[in-house]
Amino acid sequence: MTEKKCRWGVLGAAAIAMKNWDSIRNSGNGQVVAIASRSKERSEAFIDACQLSRPVAERPDAVEGYQALLDRDDIDAVYIPLPTGLRKEWVIKAAQAGKHVMCEKPCAVSVSDLNEMLDACRENDVQFMDGVMYMHSKRLAALRDVIDDENNLGQLRRIQTHFSFCAPDEFIQNNIRVSSDLEPQGCVGDLGWYTIRMCLFVMNYQLPKTVSGRQLGEHGRADSPNPVPMEFVGELQFDGGVSAGFYNSFRTEHQQLVHVSGTKGNLQLHDFVLPYFGNELGFEVNKPVFNVNGCEFVMERHRTQHTIAEYSNNAPDAQEVNLFRNFSNIVLSGEIDPFWPEASLKTQIVMDACLASARQGGATIELTE
Repeated sequence: MTEKKCRWGVLGAAAIAMKNWDSIRNSGNGQVVAIASRSKERSEAFIDACQLSRPVAERPDAVEGYQALLDRDDIDAVYIPLPTGLRKEWVIKAAQAGKHVMCEKPCAVSVSDLNEMLDACRENDVQFMDGVMYMHSKRLAALRDVIDDENNLGQLRRIQTHFSFCAPDEFIQNNIRVSSDLEPQGCVGDLGWYTIRMCLFVMNYQLPKTVSGRQLGEHGRADSPNPVPMEFVGELQFDGGVSAGFYNSFRTEHQQLVHVSGTKGNLQLHDFVLPYFGNELGFEVNKPVFNVNGCEFVMERHRTQHTIAEYSNNAPDAQEVNLFRNFSNIVLSGEIDPFWPEASLKTQIVMDACLASARQGGATIELTE
């Protein structure tokens, strides 16, 4: 007997969808059935490119128009990598069509839009999840174990996260991430979704009491009605005296840092979003000791390296494959997991508040549960 699989449709031919074609291919419990784009020719070209790189035995159908894909009865779930400015409409339509929704990030233009999207998913009893791949890595569970054991870091005091890349000229001039119509949050939506989510993860998804944000640079491509954030810093204040900061930029070269500081030590992770190539993921815990003996002042390094056997990409245990495998398992189980939409909503709440603060010159914004 053939094991039942989650039947996937993809709305849009974005570059990230090529990676996730392979993720579904490697998941073991999912199958890409159809690709929809604005034209059938574009869908066919996308399928041709994916088949050339990572072929599947049953070629998916090329579909013209997103609604035509949603109207099919051989689709269980849809992956939606459309621009954020278009996402609300198609998430709601997908939910109304009874399709489970994997949504690229940032999920929405605003908290109010995301609430409408999540309401539609709840009303139609479909799963919603955002596409944060590192949430599905085995490394995250190892981080949780280390953070929760006070013998390692002690009492938490500070979280710092960075995620950036230095955008080339072609990106600056043409990419959708510098269009306020398509991606109005700029680097905060594209990169900050990850850094904010990591801060929330460390704090067990407790919302901060207050947030603030400052925009350090902005830009819009020629047809953009308004500029979007190109470089941004945010500060979060949590109950218990824990603070968190995040930095996102299209103006500084690749960095994806997490640094968690406590009363007994600190944790460092240098590739938390896109793991460095290899078959192991890692992080380190540092507990330096400062000794003074007369004229000798010595700082001793005490470092523990933690490693997890997990391939970085394009393998059956890679985090992007686990993302789609885990989602497909939820769909096939028939049970909705409320954690995932709640995590998305909290991330959106913090992101929106930081952007609102920046528009008010860095004013402190209070949050309530």
